[in-house]
Amino acid sequence: MYNFSIPMALVDYIPVVFFGITMVLLQRDLYNKMYKGAYALFAAGTINVFMAGFLKATWKLLYAANICDFVALEEMFMPVNSIGLLLVGLSLIGMLCWKRKDAVMLSAAPAVFSGSLVFILMMVIGLGGMCAVLSILAARMKKKGAIVLFVLSFACAMGMGYMSSQDSSLAWVNWVEQSINTVSQLCLMLGVIVLHKAGLKD
Repeated sequence: MYNFSIPMALVDYIPVVFFGITMVLLQRDLYNKMYKGAYALFAAGTINVFMAGFLKATWKLLYAANICDFVALEEMFMPVNSIGLLLVGLSLIGMLCWKRKDAVMLSAAPAVFSGSLVFILMMVIGLGGMCAVLSILAARMKKKGAIVLFVLSFACAMGMGYMSSQDSSLAWVNWVEQSINTVSQLCLMLGVIVLHKAGLKD
């Protein structure tokens, strides 16, 4: 049983909107700087992350409005968001040093795995890669303020990791999570806006 309210659910859309704005700016500014393969990964990753956040916020709204508990919307968040962030991080790293190399991974009979560590690692690697590359671009453009914003965004995202270990059925935990996520996405968006205005597209 979750202690959600409709205002809480609506606030959950704010960081999703911030992330959407951030990624639209980056998609436009980095299009001419990425190989097609890297850009395809970047676009796919950003869509995954946006949809994961949007659908989880929608799940929370449906739950708070006592319409239904659409379990799939909540359960898909971790894998879809993790894969999306990993793709974003890898694509931005690939932008700096991309070498085309197609490889096919064949797997044996699958082992049973029910933990979330792999998804957490994917999120950390993806988000860390994204913030690191954006910080490198900011340093090259001599925009130290943007570097601070990207570092703060990553630090807040790591704070979200700690909050995920708390009881998510409690209202205060959700409010804290949403506040940290909002600050993280706001910092990321502001940093990208700084680079955009400084001529990242050029």
